[in-house]
Amino acid sequence: MEEPNRIDPSLPTDALRQQIEVVCDRMEQDYANGFYSKLSVVRNWSKHNPELAGKIARPSAYRWYLRRELFKLARRGAELSVSRSRPRVDLSSPTLLELIDETEFDLTRKKVFLFGPERSELSIARLEHYTGTKAEDFQRYVLLTNYQMHMEAFAAQFPDSVTGNRADVQMPALHHRENENRGISIVNIGVGPSNAKNLTDHLAVLRPDAMLMVGHCAGVRNHQEIGDFVLASGYMRGDHLLDAALPPSVPITPSFLLNRALAHALDEAKFPYRIGAVYTTGDRNWELSIKQTLEHLRASRSIAVDMESATVAANGFRYRVPSATLLCVSDKPLHGQPKLPSGAKAFYNDTKQQHIAIAAAAIESIKGQFPNGLPNSDIRAPEESLMEGLDSTPDEDTE
Repeated sequence: MEEPNRIDPSLPTDALRQQIEVVCDRMEQDYANGFYSKLSVVRNWSKHNPELAGKIARPSAYRWYLRRELFKLARRGAELSVSRSRPRVDLSSPTLLELIDETEFDLTRKKVFLFGPERSELSIARLEHYTGTKAEDFQRYVLLTNYQMHMEAFAAQFPDSVTGNRADVQMPALHHRENENRGISIVNIGVGPSNAKNLTDHLAVLRPDAMLMVGHCAGVRNHQEIGDFVLASGYMRGDHLLDAALPPSVPITPSFLLNRALAHALDEAKFPYRIGAVYTTGDRNWELSIKQTLEHLRASRSIAVDMESATVAANGFRYRVPSATLLCVSDKPLHGQPKLPSGAKAFYNDTKQQHIAIAAAAIESIKGQFPNGLPNSDIRAPEESLMEGLDSTPDEDTE
């Protein structure tokens, strides 16, 4: 039996970081040799859960995150050690689905890592399959779109972006890489709430600092114009896709810090925008059954209709990933301005670069203000996984 690698919390900063690198190397070596790693944490200050342990899979995919979180725990005085755990599970095993079934899984129960190793393995494999890119290339800040033109605008703004070597992927991705994965990724998730859930289910395993939906919407207010931006202040979950996993009565709001950065970027650029609720539907042709939709729009005071934003936000809430929504009004069907080919091309050409530029500017602002990650206490339950809680302190411990 191999001896565990230990992290000494009393070490000076540079020595501590070096020791964490050795531990991360150990986890990657365990994984390469066909095993999960066991991370054990002892927190003498915790009255209820002083000792916890969890298993880590594919550590190279989120090594930046492990570095950051292990350093934070050590600086708080936690005793940390890593040892070899059980053999990795074959993803083709008939028992896999039983191991990752989240039906009865309590996402708020105290644990080291939010996801089990099998769930991490499967999600990373699917993420790489859908996007055609390595999980290690994903950055901390992720833009989600459903338009190829936004991918082109991103590539124009970040010409050094890397992508996969397959042209036939379902959800193409580009990654503007920076040290410690502090760059920006963009994924074309396609249209609809099912695609939004699919991608964010798997993306959450990589623990990004933020997800930002950049798409188009139908404007429903008189004083909105084609090309105006919409900044979501809340959501009407008309898609119902996650109702079983997250009751509709649970309030879902975007990250205040992300919204503040987006609003500042819009103000600086002097682009017109409106703040309000976004109604997300699962019906691409919602205009064809307008009566019920109108009732929902009036009741929720929604200012726009789309097909992904509420789903992304709801999954961000479930998996503790801060999110926000920046949409652009592409049509106004309630005002005799449906989306038609004649006007769509000009609109797309006029807005695509602006849209990506605003999103990127907001993210750069966030990175400057919060270099160690975006605080997420507003989407955390009283009992949470250890490797989070960017703005927590020891005396807040309720575990």
